[in-house]
Amino acid sequence: MQQGIQGKVVVITGASSGIGESTARHLAKLGAKVVLGARRTDKLASIAEEIRAAGGESAFAAVDVTREAEVKALVQTAIEQFGRIDVMINNAGLMAIAPMSQLRTDEWDRMIDINIKGVLYGVAAALPHFEQQGGGHMINVSSVAGIKVFAPGGSVYSGTKFAVRAISDGLRQEMAGKVRVTSIEPGAVDSELKYGSGDQASREAVIGFYQQAIPADSVARAIAYAIEQPADVAINEIVLRPTAQEF
Repeated sequence: MQQGIQGKVVVITGASSGIGESTARHLAKLGAKVVLGARRTDKLASIAEEIRAAGGESAFAAVDVTREAEVKALVQTAIEQFGRIDVMINNAGLMAIAPMSQLRTDEWDRMIDINIKGVLYGVAAALPHFEQQGGGHMINVSSVAGIKVFAPGGSVYSGTKFAVRAISDGLRQEMAGKVRVTSIEPGAVDSELKYGSGDQASREAVIGFYQQAIPADSVARAIAYAIEQPADVAINEIVLRPTAQEF
């Protein structure tokens, strides 16, 4: 497996804003070839163009991570454009905070579909290529809410992020010696994630909580740190929060 970041082909879901966008820009500056996936192709096209204008290499494809075929197609874009995939970053996520007593089952379904199944579809799309190549790096974005339950309001969201952490560690054990696996667990990070709540009171509370948020580039640097390690070193978990955040 190629070491460092220079020349690695990195696929990123949820790349149209927030952590995904910042990570794409940061890794491209470090010499990675980035393949961006999200639903908003206008934003992807603009980001990819700016990366190329700055001397980087980038491609993009429309992807809804709740659709397995679209995630596979995103990875196939990387194979067609750059010949391989070295890193898969399963970043797309939804945080719909509300008391469970409101029974917002539609939001529960969306979080399960995006946060859990979307990650699994990313694993399913990239893992065969990693095995065929003899190496690769799976990076899944969980949350501090995947370490400690964020309640009231975030019980289901926490459930999905605990699942991402569990899936990541299980994959790490199963693929030891073959594929590196990293779970990234951020606290409050400036992104569109804070706008995911359909409940107005919860939405306002989350926005208030996020006043302490750190820039998305903080997470991008953590992801770069995990990627740039020598091939015999696996950074399995990174937890990062704003210094002021207690939860």
